Amino acid sequence: MRLFLTASAAALALAAASSASAEEGMWTYDNFPIQRANAALGTDIDQAWLDHARLSSVRLTTGCSAGIVSGEGLVMTNNHCVSSCVQNISTPEVQYAETGFTPASREEERRCPGMQAEVLIDISDVTDRMQAAGQGLDGSAFTRARDAESAAIESEACEGQGDLRCQVVSLYRGGQFKLYTFRKYADVRLAFAPEERASSFGGDLDNFSFPRFALDAAFLRLYENDRPVATETHFTWNADAPTPGEAVFVSGTPGSTQRLLTQDQLATVRDVVLPMDQLIASELRGRLIRFSQESDENRFIASSALSGVENTYKRGMGRMRALIDGDFMGRRQTAEEEFRARVAADPALAAEAGDPWSALAAIQPVQARLYPAYSLLEGRAGGGSRLFGFAQTLVRAAQERGKPSGQRLPEFADSRLPLVQQRLFADLPTYPALDELQLSWWLSKTREILTVDDPRVRALLGDESPEGMAERLASGSTLGDPAVRRALWEGGLEAIEASNDPLIRFALAMQPINRPVREQWEAEVEAPTARASEALAAARFAVYGDDVYPDATGTLRLSFGKVEGWTYEGRTVEPLTTFAGLFDRATGADPFVITPRIAAARDRIDMDAVMNMSVSTDTIGGSSGSPAINGRGEIIGANFDSTVLTQRNAYGYDINVNRSVIVTTQAVTEALRNIYGMDHLLAELGAD
Repeated sequence: MRLFLTASAAALALAAASSASAEEGMWTYDNFPIQRANAALGTDIDQAWLDHARLSSVRLTTGCSAGIVSGEGLVMTNNHCVSSCVQNISTPEVQYAETGFTPASREEERRCPGMQAEVLIDISDVTDRMQAAGQGLDGSAFTRARDAESAAIESEACEGQGDLRCQVVSLYRGGQFKLYTFRKYADVRLAFAPEERASSFGGDLDNFSFPRFALDAAFLRLYENDRPVATETHFTWNADAPTPGEAVFVSGTPGSTQRLLTQDQLATVRDVVLPMDQLIASELRGRLIRFSQESDENRFIASSALSGVENTYKRGMGRMRALIDGDFMGRRQTAEEEFRARVAADPALAAEAGDPWSALAAIQPVQARLYPAYSLLEGRAGGGSRLFGFAQTLVRAAQERGKPSGQRLPEFADSRLPLVQQRLFADLPTYPALDELQLSWWLSKTREILTVDDPRVRALLGDESPEGMAERLASGSTLGDPAVRRALWEGGLEAIEASNDPLIRFALAMQPINRPVREQWEAEVEAPTARASEALAAARFAVYGDDVYPDATGTLRLSFGKVEGWTYEGRTVEPLTTFAGLFDRATGADPFVITPRIAAARDRIDMDAVMNMSVSTDTIGGSSGSPAINGRGEIIGANFDSTVLTQRNAYGYDINVNRSVIVTTQAVTEALRNIYGMDHLLAELGAD
């Protein structure tokens, strides 16, 4: 959902650098506090170190991060970041999530359908141009003008350069706009993945917790012209054990934080957004669990979707705990009052800034009223159904591509079509039974929350039940065939309107329902929020300068901290776990079951090797797979999780409890050598 997923701003609760915890901050690479990091950690990094780390860091279009670890395109990320790839190349008969994917050579590496990897090669400022585009405009006109200018900038910068992807990103909630230029790799292949149970040992019970004993690591390889890419710039592998107090940097693409949202805006998240999201996610979770229990095939089909919704639900629990924590929210309130007082103390600044706080407060009742329909009919339309996603993309693309690029919905601008096509044409498996479940859930919750008498619901369902419509749409669609999707794309609007595919007909019929919902949201919520937030950002720059970091927006960031545990409510948690701890924790009953390959290797494994560590780095969802780097720029692990207490990180950093959970390179080395026999990867990493 656009407003909440793209919020970008400086950290309100920690606005002045002098008052912020040393480890706090998801910093952009062009504004990283080198001196502050060195002073806090005792390191000696410089601009050359930063450039090397940036060019060795990878953004995956699965929403994860990764790091290049060899000169031959080898990339390390988390196993859960490649779970969709593992499932896409598996079949009910050959399930790599159960067996692991352990190719004996590069020739056996398998392409991940639809996955793209990107390396950030340049950052340039386009603030003046973007802000000028919306000057004097309001509502939908403002949003469309900004979207058109963004599309124009991206096209100008990357036109004719098929190996690049350009993206205009908003920082400081409209206070800055930057053009990020990426080197993209559209051929990404799986080089190694352990069994899913090895990477998620402890299951949902251990998820978002510590101590952890998870081998959540995997390797990909970048290819071009059917050959591995030469990657001269890469992280050096370090398989030594980490030590408490050691400096750690995490380089990745955290998805979204909301630290600059005002207290009024956060009240809407607490009272409207999270309650509805948690309610419907809990029902989907239950439906997926029941579906999974019906057969082994259903368990295989639903595994990725169930893992995703369980993560979402648990993350929401942690965030709700933060929003009802009086001490935590009190600190935010104090910081907001201090900021407002500093603005008011400068008459010229106060006159220029106006009162963006009141403007944002006035939007909240409108947002609360519009959120359910926007969320259900636009933001989560289709309920996660892959087949519906194909249909929605094909229909909207056909309707939009006939317009000039700057007048389209932004996701269909010329600069963004290559990635849309890559995902649409990928040879992805589809499972109509799962699509039916997801569509049925979505349609039933839409009817329940918006009510039977809402004319949009009546138009959506007609005389059908959610269950009957879902069965008809999922079972009758041919969109699982990539050749069918390609033909519809290439045939354009004429082919779409002539199609008899039930999901295409449904998506066509939906456009008069959900497009107005989106337009109203953009005009009455998104545009005025952007206007007021831009004024707030200008005031913040005037008071604090740029010595603060922007909220996470899915853009490359660098955070820093130390290997350390924590004490909370009288319980002290140590920062390191070992393979010995894994075997001690195993009960033999799910989810604490050691996989057969690890059990068989028990006598070969170094039981003192460190598996996982907790680090005080500032990370959040999207940071999964991020390379963890020491002060020498060597990779020592990959971020894969955090704790339930850390979910408050969306709204502010708390040094006392915020911890990233990282799988170590020592554990990965031990596994490659003594469990999986991946000697060719060890040699490539220089760890043989």
